[in-house]
This record gives sequence, structure tokens and C-alpha cells, in this order.
Amino acid sequence: MFSYDELTAAERQLWDAFPEGRMVDLRTGRSGDDEIAGGGRWRAGRTVRASVIVALLLGANTAQPGAVSCLRLAGARITGPLLLGGAQIAYALSLDGCWFEESLDLAGASTQSLVITGSRLPGLEAGMTRIEGRLDLRHSRLEAGSATSLHRKVTALSLINARVSGAVNLGGAELTAPGEWAVSAGGLVAEGGVYCLDGFVARGEIRLMGAQLPGGLHMRGAQLADAGRRGVALNLDSATASTLDFSGGFTAEGTVRLRGTRISDNLTFDGAVLNGPPGGGGPALAALRMQAVDFGFTPARPPSAPVDLRGAQVSYLHEGAGSWPDVVLLDGFVYGSVADGGADERADAVGRRVAWIRRGPGYYPQPYEQLAGWYRKSGHDGDARRVLLAKQRHRRATLSRPARIGGQLLDATVGYGYRPWLAGVWLLALTLLGTVVFGTHSPTPAKRGEGAPFQPLVYTLDLLIPIGGLGQRTAWYWPEGGLQGLAYALIACGWVLTTAVIAGVTRTLQKG
Repeated sequence: MFSYDELTAAERQLWDAFPEGRMVDLRTGRSGDDEIAGGGRWRAGRTVRASVIVALLLGANTAQPGAVSCLRLAGARITGPLLLGGAQIAYALSLDGCWFEESLDLAGASTQSLVITGSRLPGLEAGMTRIEGRLDLRHSRLEAGSATSLHRKVTALSLINARVSGAVNLGGAELTAPGEWAVSAGGLVAEGGVYCLDGFVARGEIRLMGAQLPGGLHMRGAQLADAGRRGVALNLDSATASTLDFSGGFTAEGTVRLRGTRISDNLTFDGAVLNGPPGGGGPALAALRMQAVDFGFTPARPPSAPVDLRGAQVSYLHEGAGSWPDVVLLDGFVYGSVADGGADERADAVGRRVAWIRRGPGYYPQPYEQLAGWYRKSGHDGDARRVLLAKQRHRRATLSRPARIGGQLLDATVGYGYRPWLAGVWLLALTLLGTVVFGTHSPTPAKRGEGAPFQPLVYTLDLLIPIGGLGQRTAWYWPEGGLQGLAYALIACGWVLTTAVIAGVTRTLQKG
């Protein structure tokens, strides 16, 4: 316990102000003297020992009747480690424009609102901490530094399994742990959400695996400038959130991981810049098995690394012509609807989206079936057939050479059954061919003097139509040779093409 006589002048001001919750402001009012970067040079008149702050927060100076005790301090140089691990703190703490010599340890503590704004401190350890109120670190600079002389921290801000009943506000903050973890907050529960706005910068990985964020994660305009050793800029694996906002110039120099993340409302990358890990070797976005209601993927420019959406499920997908990188993994990606975009995009949206599917390595039927199913539900059966035809053509490239030749024949004649009108075109062309060729030659009658006169058009149709007969094919024949071969070829083509026409008409009637 401190005696009053042992306190410095600055500490006595703080000691006297604490019971009534009054602010103690040690700033000079001269901008050059109050720059936080020079806090290490502030003299004794602005220095407060961390042990004095600890003593006050633990009840060393009891509250005055009718007043709410609170520690409020501005412009101070705080020396020594601020050790409050495991403490039960009944008072709010508000520090503004302060320079910390050593880190702040709140691991396992229970406290009221914690406000440290515009300050510089070498790390904040708040794992397992319970904060009844908000955690406000706006415009502060946190650096992974030394917790003690014997132990070096690798995390600028630790909130592992912490619980905050209000919001975590990191607006304008700068967190630095190059190659390490700028934020380690696996299992964090922030009921009021996490806000990384107003120029937030992180140098090091942000880890929020399994976090619960009912108020969402808001990173509009945030700059994640260092991916850490693993190439990951932001890790939200298995987290749950109401909304994830990565818009308005959000930039990630590393992978954004949303593996198994569940978003109950909106996920947006509108105007974002996703650069992927420096030097490659990983995706720009890894959202395997992610679930969201509204997914807006309209970045400022196509990501420079692959986007992995395998197994993801969204209700509404918003995307555009410039949304996707060279490689997109879509196997198992399910969406309820796709926004049409502007008039320029709608001009050939089907072709663009088929090209989107083709950006994935290898052949997978599900992305084609998914897109075709959406077009069919929207009443665009023609577009659905275009997608399914593209699927067959992609599949053909994976087959053996004989199978590819057969596929090319089916594609050219009937479009794999998705363009039955091609069969009609072929029937018309073959009818004209047979009429012209047979009309320049004289066949041999089956029985001289009997039957109808030879008619090239009717004879050709009799060969091409496999059902019934028009009497010409049985009444006339050709000697062995080229014309006999042509007749046999027309019979074979007739069976194939007529079957395709019937199948196409049946499909149309069933859909009508």
C-alpha cells in the first residue's frame, strides 16, 4: 500500500481525483510537447507509476459518498508493468494520449468499460477477460513488445476467449506485430460488434477463429498490411457474425479466411482490394463451407490470387464482370439467386458466367448444374440449356479420344440434345442434298410398270423418315455404288435426327 507522501505531484492529482471520477489532464497544450511518439521523453511532472493505477483500481482510495469513482487520466507517461491479471475491477478506466513503458495485463480479469484512446502501448493482454461495457482503443498504437524483460510477446492485442458486453472499437488504431499476430482473439464474444474503421491499420495476422460477433465485424476502409508468416491477413474460421463489412477500400495483403464462417445477414467486399499472400502460394479469399444470406463480391479490381468458394452457401449473390480472378474454385458453391447487374453485363451474362465456371481447375458438373438450375427457376430455359451445353463441352475435354469424337458429332448435330433445332436444320440440308443428287440420276424400279413415278423429294423424305413410308423407298432402288451408299447414310441420319427432334419437342412440351 502506498502512503500519500510517497506519491509524486502527478500521482497525488490522480489519487485525489479518483474517488470523484474527475479527469486528470497532464498535457501541456503545446502540440510538439504532447506528441505521443515522444512520450518516452516526458519528465517527472507527467509520469505516473503503473503500480499506483493498479492500487487505485483495486480500491486503495475508497469512493466518496454520492460520487462514482473512475480513473480518468490524459497525457501521462506510465512506467512499469500494469499488472491486473485475474483482478476483479469495479471501476471504469479511461486513458487518453498516454505513453506506456510496458504492456497492460488484464488476463482473466473482470472489469468495467476500458477506454485507452490516442495512446501508445507495447501490447494488451486481455485473454479470458470479462468487460462489462466497451473496449475502446481508438487511435491508439499497440505494438507487440515485451511483457516483462524475460518474455517477449508476439501479439499486439490478445482477446482470446474474452467477453465484451459492448463493442470493441479499434477505429483509427494501428496494431503492429510484423510476421506475427496483430490481434489474437479466438473465441472472442463481442456482443456489440468489432469496429475497425477510420483508417485502421494492422501489420500482422488478425485471428478471430470461432469468434461470436452478434454486432458484426466492420472493417470498411481497413488496411491489413502484413499477412504474417502463414500468409493469412484475417482468419475468421468457424466464426459467427451478423454482418461482415469489407468494403470502401478495405485492403488485405494476404488471405482472408472465412472457412466455415456463418453470417446471418450481409457479407460484402464492395470496393475491396484482395491481393493475396505476397509472392503467391495461397488464395486471396478462402471461404470453404461459408454460409451467408447476402454475399456481395464486387471488389475494386479482380483479386490477384484465387478465390475458393467450395461448399459455400449463400441466398443472394451480387457479382460483376470485374469480380473474379483468373482462378475460382466453385465446386459445391450453392446460391439462391444472382444479381443481373447493369445492362452491359446482362448483354451476355450467360457467357460471362460460364467463363466464370471455367476459371476453376478441372471439370466439376455441380457449378454448371447450379447455374442452370437458377436460370430455369427464373424462367430462362434457353439460358439454362446454354449452360448445360457448355457443361457437356467442358466434360468432353476430359474424355478419351474416341469419346471426344463421338461428343463432337453429337454437339455438331443436335447440340447434345439442348439444341434440337439443329436436327431440323440437318434434316432440311439432307433433304435438299438428296433431292438434288437423286434428281440428276435415274433409279431402277423394283417392278417395272408398277408403282408411282419417281419423285426425288418424296424419295429422300421416305429415306429420312424412319416411321411409316411414302411408297418411294420400296418402289425404287439404286444399283450398288455411291448413290446406294448415300441412301443408306440418309436412312441412318434419319433415325438419329428424327429421334433428336422428337426428344426436343417432348422436352419443350413438358416444360410448358
